[in-house]
Amino acid sequence: MEKTVSLQLLNTFGIDCQATNLIEIHSEDQLKEYVLSASRKKSPELILGGGSNVLFTQDFQGTILLNKMRGIEVVSEDHDSFVVKSAAGESWHELVLFCVEHHMGGIENLSLIPGTVGAAPVQNIGAYGVELKDVFESLEAIDLCSGEKIQLHAAQCHFAYRNSIFKNALKGKYMITAVCLRLSKKPVFKTSYGAIEEELNKSGDAISIKSISDAVCRIRRSKLPDPAEIGNAGSFFKNPEIGMEQYQALLAKYTDMVAYPTSLSNQMKVAAGWLIEHCGWKGKRFGQVGVHPKQALVLVNYGGGTGKEVLDLSQRIVDSVMDTFGILLEREVQIL
Repeated sequence: MEKTVSLQLLNTFGIDCQATNLIEIHSEDQLKEYVLSASRKKSPELILGGGSNVLFTQDFQGTILLNKMRGIEVVSEDHDSFVVKSAAGESWHELVLFCVEHHMGGIENLSLIPGTVGAAPVQNIGAYGVELKDVFESLEAIDLCSGEKIQLHAAQCHFAYRNSIFKNALKGKYMITAVCLRLSKKPVFKTSYGAIEEELNKSGDAISIKSISDAVCRIRRSKLPDPAEIGNAGSFFKNPEIGMEQYQALLAKYTDMVAYPTSLSNQMKVAAGWLIEHCGWKGKRFGQVGVHPKQALVLVNYGGGTGKEVLDLSQRIVDSVMDTFGILLEREVQIL
């Protein structure tokens, strides 16, 4: 255990803040031992993986549990699919690369999403027409009160758009230790979202698990800043879902508005990046924080910016979009 540790290298925004304690968790047994320890401090706890979906606005007066569990294995297969189990501390993109290399289809569209495997079901990560819930089989987690191990299947996780039971009823109560995904031997490729088809045509590559993964990586690298170079947490806002009546009224006024159908016939999902860009925020810089010049969804810390400065900028954007479109943006990033 370390005392009063810097979190600057443990969050992708690069916010310079401190935590009272930090414990690296390398195994379930170690986590259970910590949970049941008589010397465990009665103070706030925060589970941290890659730190890619969090904004620290102040020091954390408590214990950071840093998930460092490792290991990926194929636990079963049948005629149509594989079940792959990954420890929660693995890099999400490393898991994608493992599956691509072994010709397991289903998460190639989720290439290069930052963060750890354990964070993926919490957020129900998604990109280019695919969400984690589409391939999710189960997860394992440890109760942070009792040390009891549980297994949850998809229906029990209450997956929704960038949401799950771990952001609601079970928030802060469990630490995810492993995730199982069911991946296909005969995948149905999704290339109609974003610029995947255009990128495949440009490269001349035949459609495959690997070519789609490679195309997604090229697209993301061309639009999104590398956190190692510029502090950011990827998409800061969710794409808002609005009623069809409001959508039709806005479309009549803004004919180039970008939106997508949802699972509900009376709703549309509007591209938050388009809304923010239309309000004039793209590329704007305020001191050491700003809006990325290539993707308006991404707020950045150019170096030395504070979490409060990023949060204040996000609020100005929220207010601006509401004033212009009557649409309330919701932050995707966890604010602490």
